[in-house]
Amino acid sequence: MTKHILTLIGIVFVNLSVFAQTAPFSIHLEALNIAGLGGIQAYAFGQHEGKWLIVGGRLDGLHRRQPFAAFDVAGNNNQLLVIDPQSQQSWTAPLTSLSVALQEQLSATNTEFHQEGNYLYILGGYGYHTATTSRITFDYLTAVDVPAVIDAVINGTSIAPYFRQISDPQFAVTGGHLKKINNTFYLIGGNKFDGNYNPMGHPSYTQVYTDAIRKFNLADDGTTITVSHLPTLTDATHLHRRDYNAVPQIWPNGTEGITVFSGVFQPAVDLPFLNSVDIDSISYAVNNTFQQYYNHYHCAVLPLYSAATREMHNVFFGGIAQFYDSSGILVQDNNVPFVKTIARVTRSADGTMAEYKLPVEMPSLLGAGAEFIPITSLPRFANEVFKLDDFPSDTTLAGYIYGGISSTAANIFFTNTGAQSSASSQVFKVYVIKNVTTAIDDLNEHSIGTLNLRVFPNPSNGDFMAQFYLKKSATTKITLYSIDGKKIDERVFTQLAMGENTYQRKIKNLHRGGTYILTIETPYEKATQKVIIEP
Repeated sequence: MTKHILTLIGIVFVNLSVFAQTAPFSIHLEALNIAGLGGIQAYAFGQHEGKWLIVGGRLDGLHRRQPFAAFDVAGNNNQLLVIDPQSQQSWTAPLTSLSVALQEQLSATNTEFHQEGNYLYILGGYGYHTATTSRITFDYLTAVDVPAVIDAVINGTSIAPYFRQISDPQFAVTGGHLKKINNTFYLIGGNKFDGNYNPMGHPSYTQVYTDAIRKFNLADDGTTITVSHLPTLTDATHLHRRDYNAVPQIWPNGTEGITVFSGVFQPAVDLPFLNSVDIDSISYAVNNTFQQYYNHYHCAVLPLYSAATREMHNVFFGGIAQFYDSSGILVQDNNVPFVKTIARVTRSADGTMAEYKLPVEMPSLLGAGAEFIPITSLPRFANEVFKLDDFPSDTTLAGYIYGGISSTAANIFFTNTGAQSSASSQVFKVYVIKNVTTAIDDLNEHSIGTLNLRVFPNPSNGDFMAQFYLKKSATTKITLYSIDGKKIDERVFTQLAMGENTYQRKIKNLHRGGTYILTIETPYEKATQKVIIEP
């Protein structure tokens, strides 16, 4: 089957309020304004005793399309930033006292990072390389002594003694994630991007996705870093992802894991993944029974687990997505715009997953490249998932969201001159409120279906294509109705093959145009989508 790259808008006809569910908790955001704090996105962070250490990232907004302007040096974050949200103070220190190799990686964007005790480990990242006067993906692992660096930055003393760096070609990754399961590190997904970005595929760069989960053990005695690589898991289809969200999980049986949510790009089409990948201490499994429609790019994520109900909740804050809600209607935009959506993906005790839109939204088109910075004194599992049942009160400050890209419009990529977005300086307090019986979240019914219906082009002149997935061979009925319920067209196909299927038809005699309803029905499932016919 031929797959097409599209830039057209579809509207999935679902009245989301029909599927409203009582929420296990609610989320409240409170703006925290820290005077003099600058904006940043796609950074790494560590923390100690409530103070944050911010490393790398970009000081500008969405990267521009022109190769000479995209990821320019002027937008590099070439200083260390310390923030104390309690006293609402911030401090900075330049990187110039460090080696060139350290300066380059520590001012890079989209590094992978993980804090283990006092040490923040930073891998890879994309940035300017002095020796080649170009941009590369760095192959370094850098260990940062977080408490010592925070003290040095605040007191204006030397930061140089508190950084150690090694190189390893396996660490040349940007746009992936570094997580842990038990005592093993997992470098998941991402790509190696060398050269100057351009959106047209001209030969100014090379790009190779890792398509992999690279596992390793790390020993660090404070002087020497020793890495022992373990067998790599490779999947050129399902692990071909970058700029996604990887979230630590507690499975229903109480063990640790990681879920890879969405990301870009599918191997055969420039659109986000809708499925997810679960990783445990042994292997990984692709979950095609769940589809994530909101929050496709990297954004701030809050993970919470309830041992009482054996439910794992993942709350995503804004960012970029192929779908968003508009007055109760799920809208598909293949330009993949900036969104305000705050959504929850919950894994139930039986292992099934579902997506819910929360009634609260980000205050603007904000969140891509932001981070959730947790309150570490709250009860958490070893893998940093919050113990929801053990929160000390009904209303708990769980952490903060800082930075990210703030956009002036949903779709700016094709007209971006650098003025349409910026790196946000905003900090939000994130409160989790339990025992609120009036809290209602909207179940996205499509997230638990398997048909994955898509219609394009939409709008059309009556000549359109419907694409859908069958989990097994089945008789399939495809019907087009007018908005008032009159049947316009119907086709029945017997024993369509399992997998992706395509239905293409030109509907005649719709000269006046209008809005129509397309349904696809099998013996086990039904999906409905709004189709707009132009006169």
